[in-house]
Amino acid sequence: MQLQWLKTFSMAAKTLNFRKTSEQLLMSQPSVTVHIKLLEDFLGVSLFDRNKNSVTLTDAGKLFIQKAENLLLQFEESVQTIHAYKQGFRRTWTIAISPLLAETILPYILRNFMKQHPDLEITIRVEESNLIESLVDSGDVHLGISAIDAHSKHLQSIPIFEEPLLFIVPVDNYDDETGPPIDVMDCLRTHTLLTHHHPVFWEDVLVLLREHIPGLRTMKVSQAHITKRFIQDGLGISFLPHSIVRRELLEGRLMKVPFDLFELPKVTTYVLVKKQDDLAKEFIHLLSTHYFG
Repeated sequence: MQLQWLKTFSMAAKTLNFRKTSEQLLMSQPSVTVHIKLLEDFLGVSLFDRNKNSVTLTDAGKLFIQKAENLLLQFEESVQTIHAYKQGFRRTWTIAISPLLAETILPYILRNFMKQHPDLEITIRVEESNLIESLVDSGDVHLGISAIDAHSKHLQSIPIFEEPLLFIVPVDNYDDETGPPIDVMDCLRTHTLLTHHHPVFWEDVLVLLREHIPGLRTMKVSQAHITKRFIQDGLGISFLPHSIVRRELLEGRLMKVPFDLFELPKVTTYVLVKKQDDLAKEFIHLLSTHYFG
């Protein structure tokens, strides 16, 4: 049995169309037919029922497709392992991190960690915080960096740093000394509030805001980096953790306004891990010694 037969069968099972399969695999349609026939002969079963205008998987085909996919996956993983070995990697380590944190804390930490472990092949999975706990708990990743505390009794949840929320608005044409003070109430009445780019604090904050601003206009934007861009383009205002907007504030691309309607909550970043082996302990220590706000 040849690997290409499996690849052809896998694609044909997805498309249920030999012509589309040939287009996807950049081969002739007769070659697709030959590969399927050779695989069926090798297995001794029919994998497809062929009608005039369509094909469907037989019961045997439905049974075999998952096996074929597993064989292809194992082959790809084996090839990747050899390539990693050729590059000098002898260990693998997978981290899950939320999009909210990936662009702020991860690049600096990774740069230093990779220098200390040149034999370590690191895989980064950018996942929403509400998914990271299950990924760590299932063993799909070795360690998670999340904006949400873990609830599983099988996991350790380690707070790395706590930081303030800032009220962020577009930059105006004044500097801090000559510009008139910005009225928070007026700002909230006249701008759209961009919400839900953080998984923890928004419901409580919105309840308090609507007590002060009954007609508050909001727009849900699920990603913090999109929220920042929208604010820069004058599409709204928002509350963002200090570390997320530190660079934009330093470069004058966003502006923070003192917020005095009520006390804003602080947000915490957590490391989630099942077991702190030496590698995890070193990574956690590196994270805990740096604050990115």
